[in-house]
Amino acid sequence: MEFLTGAVQKEDLGIAEILAGDYEGKDIKVKGAIHTIRDMGEVAFIVLRRRDGLIQCVYEPGKSQFSVDDLKEADTVEVCGTYKSDDRSPNGFELRLDTITILSEPAEPMPLQINKWKLNTSLEAKLNNRAVALRNPRERATFRIQEGITRGFRDFLYNNGFTEIHTPKLGAKSAEGGANLFKLEYFHRPAILQQSPQFYKQMMVGVFDRVFETAPVFRAEKHNTKRHLNEYTSLDFEMGYIDGFEDIMEMETGFLQYTMELLKTSYAKELELLKIELPDVTSIPRVRFDEAKQRVAEKYNRQFRNPFDLEPEEEILIGQYFKEEYGSDFVFVTHYPSKKRPFYAMDDPADETYTLSFDLLFRGLEITTGGQRIHDYNKLMEKIAKRGMETEGMESYLSAFKHGMPPHGGLGIGLERLTMQLIGEDNVREATLFPRDLSRLEP
Repeated sequence: MEFLTGAVQKEDLGIAEILAGDYEGKDIKVKGAIHTIRDMGEVAFIVLRRRDGLIQCVYEPGKSQFSVDDLKEADTVEVCGTYKSDDRSPNGFELRLDTITILSEPAEPMPLQINKWKLNTSLEAKLNNRAVALRNPRERATFRIQEGITRGFRDFLYNNGFTEIHTPKLGAKSAEGGANLFKLEYFHRPAILQQSPQFYKQMMVGVFDRVFETAPVFRAEKHNTKRHLNEYTSLDFEMGYIDGFEDIMEMETGFLQYTMELLKTSYAKELELLKIELPDVTSIPRVRFDEAKQRVAEKYNRQFRNPFDLEPEEEILIGQYFKEEYGSDFVFVTHYPSKKRPFYAMDDPADETYTLSFDLLFRGLEITTGGQRIHDYNKLMEKIAKRGMETEGMESYLSAFKHGMPPHGGLGIGLERLTMQLIGEDNVREATLFPRDLSRLEP
């Protein structure tokens, strides 16, 4: 009988471990995939790709105990070689190879030249061959940055007393309403894919006071734009015992400050690789919805027809305005009209045609929607009745309010949009691991 006692430290070293040790002139073992082979005649350079970067290995006919002709790109291998410092090599060192063991071989040639510094191919080709395209170090760096954003969200909220929850994505009723729902049959009953965890996270405020979730949401919108997806990852939080919706904006500002610092310290390699300049989030301006419209109309001599929402071009100009006037890449736009906000949004007591809600624009694109919610059961029922809505399918949600709920509010952040704006891309699919849109269900 044998027993497992935990993770076992292997001989295979990572780049950080190698750089932290004293290996000059010593033999070490490393595993990785052959990223590229450059045969120079007398020597050959074999570059290995690992999760943590590239390692340059040198093949020398007199020293290396194998033939470079036996190797090909995309072989996964274990190499043993002598460490030698070299400032010209990736990460400042190279391995003079002694032996190499082939662990697996590709069955076909690569469909894309992933060993190029930048993939010179169309977005469509990259998405069709996503699992291969992401082996390019620059392509995969985007999703390391995205990991950093999610990590920052989780860490910051844990540190501020939030509890992580996991809510169902199949439901009987949507929190957002409208026609943009994916409908399906659930054991001979109608069901939908959730557009938001809104109902559940509000219910859980009555349990944990502060909750958050990172999970997919689904929108059956027939948009075919560079900013829309039909499935995306939403970073949601909801918090109770707030004094006003300003508390929600302040919490998001804190998250952004924490995350930018985390990216700066723990993801410096990826920031350098993608040439990303992090935005200043020391402070973020806020402006009322109607005032934002007026300022943009006056400065840029543009009039927009929609009085209840911001058009995409309007968002761009608001972002441009606050960058030019205040040097800020972010701006909170508050007090959206009640007509365009969900029934659970709290109306402004001073003027009930507006709500205590907001969007956060980042470089002219909405990345967050949030605000204060109605917490009083009777007021919630009044607004539902005023809108002529049915309560069927919302009984469990409404039950939580019958039994008392604290003043609360929250938000949802589009992870892919935030990533896209941060890395400076213009298509949200570049920042989506496996996009789902009008035409794409694979890979």
